[in-house]
Amino acid sequence: MDKKYIQPLLEFNSVYHIYNCGINGCSIFKDDEDYDRFLSKYSEFIEPIADTYSWCLLDNHFHVVLKIKKERDIQTLKQLKLFENKSGALSDEKKPDIAKQFSHLFNAYAQYFNYKYHRHGALFESPFKRKKIENRQYFKRCLIYVHQNPLKHGFVTRLQDYRYTSFNLIFSDTNGFIKKSTVLNFFDNIDEYNKIHHKLVNLIEGFDENTLK
Repeated sequence: MDKKYIQPLLEFNSVYHIYNCGINGCSIFKDDEDYDRFLSKYSEFIEPIADTYSWCLLDNHFHVVLKIKKERDIQTLKQLKLFENKSGALSDEKKPDIAKQFSHLFNAYAQYFNYKYHRHGALFESPFKRKKIENRQYFKRCLIYVHQNPLKHGFVTRLQDYRYTSFNLIFSDTNGFIKKSTVLNFFDNIDEYNKIHHKLVNLIEGFDENTLK
């Protein structure tokens, strides 16, 4: 297989920037119901196996920054009431397969989307993209970058006006499955969090935090 299609393994206790788009760039969200359904399915399939720090959904793609939980912190298939095979048998000890949980998310949402819009076939590009995050600087950069996607793509001119991103959840009383305390630990305070987010970040170019303060 071409190296450009090989994605890193999803490992326990590891942090990733995960992203994907509609096949051939097609739209994967067309109205509010679609965005809400994806988040609902994300909560169902991904929240049990990962802690989420940042997310953004756009017309034809999405971004998530998350950490796969330690294996001991993930419930068994039986505890989660997930079927292990077609017979419906549940394992007493077996934990969910991490990659399969993402497949379940994409398949469940695609089934909903295809039925609603009278289409068939694949909805997402495969394999889904992920980059392992291995240092604090890149983690912080990814958090900001993901939140800034609506600005970069011209959906809004003010970050706080875009609904389908976790940016505003930091200011709210609801968690929305975001680990707020972890996110804020990367900033001096909530004011710095807000200020830095309003300076555009590029994941490829160098990132000098001093220029953002």
